[in-house]
Amino acid sequence: MASSSHEFDGIELADAVESVRNQLMRAAARSAGMEITFAVGDIQMEFTVELRKEVKGGAKVKAWVVEAGADAARTTGRTHKVSLTLKPRVRSTGASVDVGNDAPADLSGSGEVD
Repeated sequence: MASSSHEFDGIELADAVESVRNQLMRAAARSAGMEITFAVGDIQMEFTVELRKEVKGGAKVKAWVVEAGADAARTTGRTHKVSLTLKPRVRSTGASVDVGNDAPADLSGSGEVD
């Protein structure tokens, strides 16, 4: 965390959630054409956020993700815990998201019999 109140290097909460979505989209793209994929279930995320009012371009409040142990001098009244449960779905179909891996699975030690 920066030492000056004018400097702040937290991550906006929307950017943190967007990053997770982008990672899931990349994983889903990698699994195209794969025989074995995994359905993504509920995603539980927990953040410590600091609410800050921005006065540039009109007053609005944004939530910024902060590091858990960032600044011991900060009071707990200024930070809040936010928990989210996301249920990833394909927008056009409502289907769950499947992800996979580029490399084929090595099932040689799985007990499978040819």
